Amino acid sequence: MIVAIGADHGGYELKEAVKVYLESKMYKVKDYGTDSKESVDYPDFGLKVAKAVAEGEAETGILICTTGIGQSITANKVPGIRAALCLNEDQAKFSRLHNNANVIVFGARYTDEDKVKEMIDVYLTTGFDGGRHQRRLDKIVEIEKRYKK
Repeated sequence: MIVAIGADHGGYELKEAVKVYLESKMYKVKDYGTDSKESVDYPDFGLKVAKAVAEGEAETGILICTTGIGQSITANKVPGIRAALCLNEDQAKFSRLHNNANVIVFGARYTDEDKVKEMIDVYLTTGFDGGRHQRRLDKIVEIEKRYKK
């Protein structure tokens, strides 16, 4: 599985730790930056990861910023992306099980490295339940079509 990953300066250190963790689990990681703790704009990296997932360059994505909010907002602007900001394993599980999230987002200020690794494990090993949940995702796709520019 190919995982696209990106972060702004607030998530840089956590991104680097997550990369090492994913590679140790034999995932292929595509790093879309940033490459330091120097101040940058989170939308630049959120868009790169979201586009990689939407265009099939990666099966899933991981985004990190200070709170996770900015990256979530950015990624969800890309049609076909279902980015979920998660703070615990239960949210990570249901982001996949019910929402078929294809990008998981973390706030470095609110989640430590060990917790993020636990959430990643749950996220990457949980499948989509389908059924009534697919009907809801179909409605989201219709909304995207209606408001696409």
